[in-house]
Amino acid sequence: MSTGRLGVRADVKDWAIAVSVAATLLVTGLSEQHATTSLDLLGCALFAAGGLALAARRRAPVPVLAITGLCAVGYQAAGFDVPAVAYLFAVYAAVRAGHRTITVAASVTLLAALPLAALASGLHDTGEAFAQARGALELAWLIAAGAAGEALRQAERRADEAERTREETARRRADEERLHIARELHDSLTHQISVIKVQAEAAVHVARKRGEPVPEALLVIREAGREATRELRATLEALRDDGKAPPHGLDHVPDLVERARNTGLDATLTIEGQRQDVPAAVDRTVYRIVQESLTNIARHAAAVTASVRIDYRPDALAVRVDDDGKATPDTAPVPGVGLLGMRERVTALGGRLRAEPRSEGGFTVQAELPVDRTP
Repeated sequence: MSTGRLGVRADVKDWAIAVSVAATLLVTGLSEQHATTSLDLLGCALFAAGGLALAARRRAPVPVLAITGLCAVGYQAAGFDVPAVAYLFAVYAAVRAGHRTITVAASVTLLAALPLAALASGLHDTGEAFAQARGALELAWLIAAGAAGEALRQAERRADEAERTREETARRRADEERLHIARELHDSLTHQISVIKVQAEAAVHVARKRGEPVPEALLVIREAGREATRELRATLEALRDDGKAPPHGLDHVPDLVERARNTGLDATLTIEGQRQDVPAAVDRTVYRIVQESLTNIARHAAAVTASVRIDYRPDALAVRVDDDGKATPDTAPVPGVGLLGMRERVTALGGRLRAEPRSEGGFTVQAELPVDRTP
């Protein structure tokens, strides 16, 4: 059904162009003639035939090319100094259909035939005949340039639309895959972790209620369950972040530091430079770097203190997280999933990341993210 509608629209457009070209040729030709002769009638017939033939330019481009060329030669021989506009449209249709060789041959033939036709009219000498033939084509080439420009504009527009459609499709598929992963993680892990956490909490509560000493292993299991629940919740939030809900960013970094303090870590936050708006991707990345760094400190560093420093620079945003944990320059860190994820985020934004033990002991994570301040 849609194909039929498109075909009808194309036919209507072709007929509209054909009638318009025929009318233009007739008006232009008749404005140059004063006496009605048999040649005038022949010229008018050729104008109409050349213009109306364009209605079939999609279905039969080569025959239309021949008809419009012969009509142009015919009304030149009849004494009409009118541009070969219909032939121009036929050339465009033939080239678009892929008939390049035939079109070039026909155009060369027409260029040679037009001066001869003007000379055969008997109204011009040789020089005037060539001048008239050249004038008949000059306007056509101007129109050709306009038609080519319009065709190129339409092609570029279609290419832009196709590229935008591909990007939207890829983004939609990525969102769907991210949500699928979130659902799988939720279904497969949330229940089991919740059971472990609840059972550990209940066991600790019962032991304390009875006045019995709580086994150290049970306390470790309880804390591990709490930490796993927090990390899983954060992971699911990141996976489900589709841009509709406000994502975590720089404004939420103080909350991360406060939660780290609640775990017994002496954490501090320092912000330097003048606070300015930054791109959303940079905003989210800084939050994830601080989040992952503090999580690693709590889980692996055995640190007492940690410092988070955010520096607003003219063309970049720098973040640094240091701790006084057990890492030393002699111990090479094993990059985990979290560190690899940080590096991928920073690299994707054109930034630099350095994560290594400090010379004075402990570990440092430093990232510098470029920020475009151009208004």
